[in-house]
Amino acid sequence: MVTFNLFSASHLKFITMKIGYDAKRAFLNNTGLGNYSRWLIKLLASRYPQNTYYLYTPKIRPGKWPDLLRSINNIKIILPRSGLFSSFWRTKGVTANIRQDDVHIYHGLSHELPMGIKSAGVKPVVTVHDLIFMRFPQYFDFISRAIYKRKLTYACKAADKIIAISENTKHDLIELLHVNADKIEVIYQGCDASFKQKHDHLTKQAVRAKYKLPRSFVLSVGTVEERKNLMQVAKALLRIKGDTKLVVVGRHTKYAEKVKEMLRDLDLFDRVIFLERVPFADLPVIYQMASVFVYPSRYEGFGIPILEALNSGVPVIAATGSCLQEAGGPGSLYISPDDDEALAGAINRVLTNDAVKASMIAEGLKFALNFDDDKLAGQYMRLYQQLTDA
Repeated sequence: MVTFNLFSASHLKFITMKIGYDAKRAFLNNTGLGNYSRWLIKLLASRYPQNTYYLYTPKIRPGKWPDLLRSINNIKIILPRSGLFSSFWRTKGVTANIRQDDVHIYHGLSHELPMGIKSAGVKPVVTVHDLIFMRFPQYFDFISRAIYKRKLTYACKAADKIIAISENTKHDLIELLHVNADKIEVIYQGCDASFKQKHDHLTKQAVRAKYKLPRSFVLSVGTVEERKNLMQVAKALLRIKGDTKLVVVGRHTKYAEKVKEMLRDLDLFDRVIFLERVPFADLPVIYQMASVFVYPSRYEGFGIPILEALNSGVPVIAATGSCLQEAGGPGSLYISPDDDEALAGAINRVLTNDAVKASMIAEGLKFALNFDDDKLAGQYMRLYQQLTDA
């Protein structure tokens, strides 16, 4: 059963703090961990402007996100003095910078903490998103698995507190890495505010024309990789009534070619529209034009696209087996990730029953309030406060 900590810090006062972040993903990743990092940094910097936020990154790539983070007054960006050995600096050398900056809290936003962090006189926190490399080792080579496990094991030991982004991830940490449950706090993540802003008809028309989108379509968002299970959605098209098309937004891997080959074999290739490198500004508009959103992933740490869909007013169909019910809530539909027939049935139910669709949209918008930014910001700041008071 999913429960929510609805703590809000709106009536509490916090001491002024210096908070450091491993900001590599915030500056260099356009999706996933990058989105989480930017969301949290922007959220806390705006809700708690009395603090100073130190962003430690080995390098900065020109673009929208660096410019946005640079523009926030209470943010300081820290780079290594030399571009050489930047990976070593992030792994170990940054500890000297943290000590020099007299940071109170250092938060590793993606499974890692620098070596020797305890010697920096700081309270370390690490966010763990998932343990995919342990649950599905077949998706990773041996060397990658070994590196991920070594880094995560160290981070869990060095951290004063571990933030799991779902109850599912907390359970995995306890079962697979034998982490003490008392050391873990579940704090969900939110999604970018742009998904909550409704776009007008003219904007939708422009985006529809830009990508040649049909009036009605099933939407899938995420990297086209085996774990995301797009093959099942493609198979479901055989049983979806009419000529409804599937729109797939996300970066391609080798798995995408397997999906395309299967589509050709089934004479379904013309019913799928693949979109790569979609600008972030267009994504909320595409969501809002979709008839239904499908996410049959075999495993996720949380499933942020589900929350993006709920906030966009789109019915959600997701897979059982990991944490997706935590993200989608009771108003969404869930199917086995191996049952394309059940997936097709769920899609047909949404496409052909206006009452079901309207109910799912209403329930989804209501459930999405559990991930309100103010509530989540309060939970993070309360945790930081507790650590500095300890």
